[in-house]
Amino acid sequence: MNAGEPGRPPPQGQPTPPGATANRRGGDIHARFVFGRRVRRLAAQLGPLLPRGARILDVGCGDGTLDAMILRERPDVTIHGVEVLVRPGARIPVEQFDGSTIPHPAASFDTVLFVDVLHHTIDPLPLLREARRVAGDCIVIKDHLRQGLLAQRTLRFMDWFGNHQHGVALPYHYLSPGEWRAAFAAAGLDVRQWSEHAGLYPWPASLLFDRRLHLVAKLTPQA
Repeated sequence: MNAGEPGRPPPQGQPTPPGATANRRGGDIHARFVFGRRVRRLAAQLGPLLPRGARILDVGCGDGTLDAMILRERPDVTIHGVEVLVRPGARIPVEQFDGSTIPHPAASFDTVLFVDVLHHTIDPLPLLREARRVAGDCIVIKDHLRQGLLAQRTLRFMDWFGNHQHGVALPYHYLSPGEWRAAFAAAGLDVRQWSEHAGLYPWPASLLFDRRLHLVAKLTPQA
């Protein structure tokens, strides 16, 4: 769920459904101008947060493109994924899961990674608690922040533009900084690092879509 792919045409011989052409064009624009930069920037920011030699579980890993980029910069770590919809040709080993229970024992990984996944849930707390159970060292999160002028509308547009063509659930559930901190505390997690400067978009799109709408955080289990 964390990395969209360009839109694809329907199989040959089947009619194009209403709106499919616009969806495909939107996907092509996203892939050309947003996706590549986003992956590079996220890999550069997330990589340094990962412990040395860590065993990492990426929850909602998509096709593993971001993980492959991280592994290029951090060959000392290993990354496995779980995904509700396992994509053929994923770039890391991926298991299917039900979206709520991570199918691994307690402390079976050093780090759990969530990249733009938790805002696709109605309530992020159950998955945060699952991550705390599975992660022996830390949890690393990239997600959205609902703060500032027209934040909800801007995030809804970004979410729709990047994900609607892939059939991803879009509950548009974005948390404020205070709500995120409350969720982390309720899951038994301490905030070790917190950044609101992702720099995912080129200028001038960054003036609208970066602002302080993105959160990168490193969390550790409370003692």
